[in-house]
Amino acid sequence: MTPFIAEIVGTFLLILLGCGVNANVSLKQTYGNGSGWIVITTGWAFAVYTGVVVAGPYSGAHMNPAVTIGLALAGEFSIYDVPNYIMAQFIGAMLGAFFVWLMNKDHFDVTEDGNTKRGVFCNAPAIPNTFLNILTEVMGTFVLVFAVLYFTDAVATSDNSIIGLGSLGALPVAIIVWGIGLSLGGTTGYAINPARDLGPRIIHALVPIKNKGSNGWGYSWIPVFGPILGASLAAGIAMLLQ
Repeated sequence: MTPFIAEIVGTFLLILLGCGVNANVSLKQTYGNGSGWIVITTGWAFAVYTGVVVAGPYSGAHMNPAVTIGLALAGEFSIYDVPNYIMAQFIGAMLGAFFVWLMNKDHFDVTEDGNTKRGVFCNAPAIPNTFLNILTEVMGTFVLVFAVLYFTDAVATSDNSIIGLGSLGALPVAIIVWGIGLSLGGTTGYAINPARDLGPRIIHALVPIKNKGSNGWGYSWIPVFGPILGASLAAGIAMLLQ
């Protein structure tokens, strides 16, 4: 398990479970159809947890180009490794989205609305407003990366040795993503991750989906630009506050 493979696997699990909960809630004749926003945000939080548990020991489980860029700008990650990480993240995201489509093909077929089908894969604003949609993605990603930069290890006070939490060590980032979704995600769907939106959007464009409608390319730059800007701001402010 190299860091490159770990980022592929971690991001694959993130998108498989994340877009999977979107499909379960949105597509017709699933058992979870119509179960709502709490289920979606919780599913995405657990998706993050699963990806971090698997990839964390090998790559740090970025699973997000904005996180990779933010950590590199803050001096917490080698800038020379950024391209490999981002490539792996997009590969994993596209693989995850492909299997979500394949597993739910029958439910895509019986769902008529093209926007609902696209929403399984990628984001769209509840109310289109370029400036505010960008601001939402900036602020959501700022919270994510800023918080990640302040993660600390638990230590034993007697000898200052690090206390390992095992797989539970992945829980804080899942809780942060859950909080972002609950508090800030209702306007754009909180991509907060360029690979999470653009990778599945490309798969939506490529796979045969009955009456799938538009790919939403006009909006697609916002979930890429906004998270990168938010992560960069988080890195800059964290460095100023050191």
